[in-house]
Amino acid sequence: MLITGELAELQKEIEAIAFDYGLTFPEVRYEMVDYKTVNLLAAYDGFPIRYPHWRFGMEYERLSKSYAYGLHRIYEMVINTVPIYAYLLQSNLMVDQKLVMAHVCGHADFFTNNFWFSHTNRKMLDEVANHSARIHNYMDRYGREVVENFMDACLSLDNLIDIHSPGIARRTEFLEEDAKPQTVKKMQAKDYMDSYINPVEFMAEQQLRLDAERTQAKKFPAEPERDVLLFLQEHAPLENWQRDLLGIVREEAYYFAPQRQTKIMNEGWAVFWHTRIMTNHMLQPGELIDYAEHHSGTVAMHPGRLNPYRLGYELFLDIEDRWNRGAFGPDYENCEDHEARKHWNTNLGRGLEKAFEVRRIYNDVGFIDAFLTEEFARQHKLFTFEYNEHINEYEISSRDFQQVKQKLLFQLTNFGQPIIDVINANYENRGELYLVHRHEGIDLDRPYLEATLGNLFVLWNRPVHLETVVHDKGTMVFTYGTEGSAVWAA
Repeated sequence: MLITGELAELQKEIEAIAFDYGLTFPEVRYEMVDYKTVNLLAAYDGFPIRYPHWRFGMEYERLSKSYAYGLHRIYEMVINTVPIYAYLLQSNLMVDQKLVMAHVCGHADFFTNNFWFSHTNRKMLDEVANHSARIHNYMDRYGREVVENFMDACLSLDNLIDIHSPGIARRTEFLEEDAKPQTVKKMQAKDYMDSYINPVEFMAEQQLRLDAERTQAKKFPAEPERDVLLFLQEHAPLENWQRDLLGIVREEAYYFAPQRQTKIMNEGWAVFWHTRIMTNHMLQPGELIDYAEHHSGTVAMHPGRLNPYRLGYELFLDIEDRWNRGAFGPDYENCEDHEARKHWNTNLGRGLEKAFEVRRIYNDVGFIDAFLTEEFARQHKLFTFEYNEHINEYEISSRDFQQVKQKLLFQLTNFGQPIIDVINANYENRGELYLVHRHEGIDLDRPYLEATLGNLFVLWNRPVHLETVVHDKGTMVFTYGTEGSAVWAA
């Protein structure tokens, strides 16, 4: 149910303020829902209709129990479509509804203007409903269990995409050095003897054999393929419905990828603007305590995990402050006087301009790499921690800025997921699939590795091999085939 009355008027007022600040976004449609519905929507990643699958039910149960025990409360939800749809919880206080609307303005602006969202399907609401209808049709035709089992295999591989493919053309067309067709050499003979010395049938047979050998010698794929799902969709021996279903999983994986690539920035930008709009314009004196409690809960640090709301918000504040003071560039970086750097102020006044520029260009990896400074890390007391097996507890391992930054960037690169390429789809000339894991210092989890290879085998229908590095053992190859799993030294 779309909002009306006082809430609709508040929406107009808040959006007018956001537009005055320079935020831009299409129409936002708010729907009022109860806590059961908002948990259902959250389980469905914000979409009201999804294909049937047990993982959505499990997520709904988890969210429902967490809400019942007071462990979480979903204040807002917004999806990247045109028009943008957002949801308000019926039980929220009026101050919470205003906070949510201001927060949604930040998300809506980020979806609309950030480069990493520029390739996303803005009609995904309709597309997801279409996916649901097609999968229901396949379940009716081939059986629910058959389709769901295949869906399980596809979903377990949905991280094997190339998240940078929208901006990088990895597949290139090129001419081979020996592109000129090769022909069978004839034996020398006079014209009247040629048909006897070089029979037409024999020459055709030899030409076919030569062409087959030349095709077999070609590397397939010609270059390492980062988008494993696309490669499987194009080349795996699948039935039409299976190929379509794999395409659905891949399409949705690419739709959600920018949200994972920009989680810190997106949430930080939304908090940056809800704070400004609420404290400067929309907050009434009697709402101050409730607002402070809920805002502080949003940006609070939690033991054992990173709060993207807080880190993103504080970094945007730091960017605004530094570019207002001119605290950047060679002169500032070369200044070794701590007090001079602390009080540096050229009254440049470009803080908001720079914040909008950062919002437009970066994802989380670039954001952290470019703007997480040593002063920021020291001010916010950032550190790394490790598990100490001797005392069976986690403890601070380092406060060194470079180690803190490196570990954070490592966690964000490719969402912390392993980077795997298809190297050979005709390994040992047996049509087997050979993949290589780009080892970054952390070994693959053995149970996940074997389960992933098993699901790749389901799609490829021939043995699958994965080359990786194992600590203290060197380069190893894990194999999954008709007889199960095996491992051997490369």
